[in-house]
Amino acid sequence: MFYMFYYETWVGSQRYHSDKPLTYSFSTKLPIGSIVIVPLQNKNVVGIVVNTVNKPSFTTKAIVRAISDTPLPAQLIELISWMKDYYPAPFGQIVSTVIPVALTSKSRQPNPKNPVTNAKATLPPLNDEQASVLGQIRASGQSVMLHGDTGTGKTRVYMELIQESLSQKRSVVLLTPEIGLTPQLANECQELFPGQTVVIHSGLSVTERRNIWMSILEAKLPLIVIGPRSALFTPLNDVGLVIIDECHESTYKQEQAPHYQATRVGAQLAKLHSAQLILGSATPSVDDYYIFSKKNLPILRMTKQAVTNPFGAPKIDVIDLKNKQHFTKSAWLSNTLLKAIQTVINNKQQALVLLNRRGTARLILCQQCGWQALCPRCDLPLTYHGDTHNIQCHTCGYLAKTPTNCPECSANDIIFRNIGTKSIVSEIKRLIPNATIARFDSDTLKPERLEQQYSKLKNGSIDILVGTQMLGKGLDLPNLAVLGIVTAETSLSFPDFTAEERTFQQLAQALGRINRGHTPGTAVIQTYQPRSLLLKAVIDKNYNLFYESQIKERQIYKFPPFRHLLKLTCSRASNASAQRASEQLSIKIKSADFPIEIIGPNPAFINKTHRRYHWQIVIKSVDRHALVEIIHNLPTGWSYDIDPMNLL
Repeated sequence: MFYMFYYETWVGSQRYHSDKPLTYSFSTKLPIGSIVIVPLQNKNVVGIVVNTVNKPSFTTKAIVRAISDTPLPAQLIELISWMKDYYPAPFGQIVSTVIPVALTSKSRQPNPKNPVTNAKATLPPLNDEQASVLGQIRASGQSVMLHGDTGTGKTRVYMELIQESLSQKRSVVLLTPEIGLTPQLANECQELFPGQTVVIHSGLSVTERRNIWMSILEAKLPLIVIGPRSALFTPLNDVGLVIIDECHESTYKQEQAPHYQATRVGAQLAKLHSAQLILGSATPSVDDYYIFSKKNLPILRMTKQAVTNPFGAPKIDVIDLKNKQHFTKSAWLSNTLLKAIQTVINNKQQALVLLNRRGTARLILCQQCGWQALCPRCDLPLTYHGDTHNIQCHTCGYLAKTPTNCPECSANDIIFRNIGTKSIVSEIKRLIPNATIARFDSDTLKPERLEQQYSKLKNGSIDILVGTQMLGKGLDLPNLAVLGIVTAETSLSFPDFTAEERTFQQLAQALGRINRGHTPGTAVIQTYQPRSLLLKAVIDKNYNLFYESQIKERQIYKFPPFRHLLKLTCSRASNASAQRASEQLSIKIKSADFPIEIIGPNPAFINKTHRRYHWQIVIKSVDRHALVEIIHNLPTGWSYDIDPMNLL
């Protein structure tokens, strides 16, 4: 007798907006957690079997096939369910975030195995501070914040903890904030734990990600999974340790629904596996530091350099950008910085020059009539790229040839202001033509990206690195002797409650790239505010000075961690329509009598993109459930971000 089974299934598709599972039939008995391919409308999508049910009264579609005989770990299914409540979004979006879309493909090539060798590297001895910190982590058995200055050997502590977890047959999740930082950690883990290190991120091909993900699901040995925030959702069966390195980074926040924060999801993953959570950073976020302090969770301080440093403190020159006597050779690079770069080039060492702007120029102006090159879809300044002679909008992608004459007055007096990384490269080539230069930012082509060029950076074959903030974090380059920061206040120009925090973190992390015990370090910081309290805290490595000033401001103005935030945004074809919709929703929310404070409605910081206008409402509350309830009752046409990293 032919028998049919019926299963409630969470489907992974952005097109599925319901909060309920769908029921499908299948001729074979499947365990809970089975990954299946199911039909949805006219497409096949991935799904997760979450329940066995009786034959329903309605006609069901059949499951196309099961992906593997190995079901998802129960903890991963529980994590998805928790995310649904904590970061409200349709199951279709959440499952799509967790399960690779590529699983719908039938083809599967064998995943290349990491070579297993008997030649296993050994860990260097622990210094006294590292040994003390490890003892405290082991004794605590709970979440720990490892607040270690750059160069103090947090990674050495991680490796000891990883070794202990693997010896207990338990896997490890090790997060990095950027894909470009994965090779450094992966190489170290592979040398120490050959055959057990797996790297997964969006920079891999679709097929590579699918094969790696499936190999993790079917693995018999404990693994170390290294990657950005999405690595939290790999199907590891027994996790003993979750490490979130550089935990302060904004890239740990997902900007699309579900708007999850990796530190929160990591904490929940650790809880479900009865694992230990380690948050590591030289510059912890104000939120995380406050929460750990409030809950009396361990905050372990590390200040001793891991590599014995015979060179003393780094030499730091602060250059006032307002004093033009410092800029006789270049309008952007001070004489002091140029001299320092030339010196290290002569000594066969490396220099790093940071500027948090891409392109060649940010403002394109006509000096005759004041015309400015703006995106026709977004009304935002277009960025000039000198290498292609194009102007581009980095919000919507609009691209055009750079005008040689003003389109309004026909004058040929076009000027370019506010430099970007490409301008810096051109300027250095002009002034130091004998140097090998490499630029790293989000415009860099894939073969030239940081993760592809890491070995060249480490062996010193590149003399000068130029880039945005991605170069200022996590890298340990033995030949790096000079750091140049073109403009220290780039992030301060944004009108947001996290602007000072981002600036402090970026500057402190950048300074941590030099003077790590390999070679003497020199930093040249160009700034409009040479005597600012923030810059003093960075140079003195005085996190407490910075934190105390920030936490007082946050409390006065009712920002996180003292309030939860919800940012609501509507997009309309006209500004008047967006304003009207925002005012109507604001009235509706106020009438519901939630324990909240409403700011706005106001035009969004970027008011127009893709020919549409954006208005937003910001809601503060001590009750996060109130914000979740508001999300559940939003009218169509509205987007939201709960726990936003900024309000821009």
